[in-house]
Amino acid sequence: MIPCMHGLSTMHCNIMTEIRLARETEFEALEILETKIFRFLEAGHRPEELLPIFQKHNIRPVTINALKSIERVQSEERKQLMKECETLCSFAEIIGCKTIQVVPLCGLEGKPQNEIMRLTAENIREIADIGKQHGVRFQLEPIAWSPIHSLWQSIDLVNMVDRDNVRMVIDFWHLWAGWETGPEDVAKLDKSWIYSVHFCDGVRPPKDVKWGAEREMELRSYLPGEGDIPVQEWCDAVKSTGFDGVWSSELLSEKHWEWDLADIARETKERLDRYAK
Repeated sequence: MIPCMHGLSTMHCNIMTEIRLARETEFEALEILETKIFRFLEAGHRPEELLPIFQKHNIRPVTINALKSIERVQSEERKQLMKECETLCSFAEIIGCKTIQVVPLCGLEGKPQNEIMRLTAENIREIADIGKQHGVRFQLEPIAWSPIHSLWQSIDLVNMVDRDNVRMVIDFWHLWAGWETGPEDVAKLDKSWIYSVHFCDGVRPPKDVKWGAEREMELRSYLPGEGDIPVQEWCDAVKSTGFDGVWSSELLSEKHWEWDLADIARETKERLDRYAK
């Protein structure tokens, strides 16, 4: 496995500091938030500046998280989406990061499910073709409170896209909180479908309660092992596929973001080692 520090866990941090923290807490890789990349670029920096920092600390940039709201279909919004895609792909190519996460949200909610899938697939197909020019691949993350929230919907969507550089991330919380996917389903996947794992925990509302993004922080503010997800079962399910790639330790928690950043990194790494090794 490749233990990866997730930039969401260390939200109030810049990229250069995260690279150093990752090495000091014995991670091997870093998942970088797209908001930090855009902030880095807007401040006048260039991606090339990160290369000696990654090299100095022997940390691999493995994922950019994320190109979001990929279901945008209105003309100007779609142009902006592809512009963001090109920026992130160019950045990824320069720093040697081969994977970008793509996240469909709720922009098409209310439309028939087959139309949501078709329109989203059309966008991902163009995104994938942009990425191909930069040597970049894409991992789809189903979102628990969105129209595309299950493993099976995600598999159908990837098949509709029909590009060899689009597969999935297995995010424990999002799949579990969507109520339609269990670890036994993940265990049936071919490992080639998994680009990385988001190792995380949390709680979820009852199955018949409608909820959305406004509750995600509340529901996910748990270190792995302290929420309701049977984390060990999910880890074992992924490992049973033979997957031995990137395991990213993710913590979405305003409470924990006020800790010392090194303590957050160290604690998430310890939990990853405890359950996933």
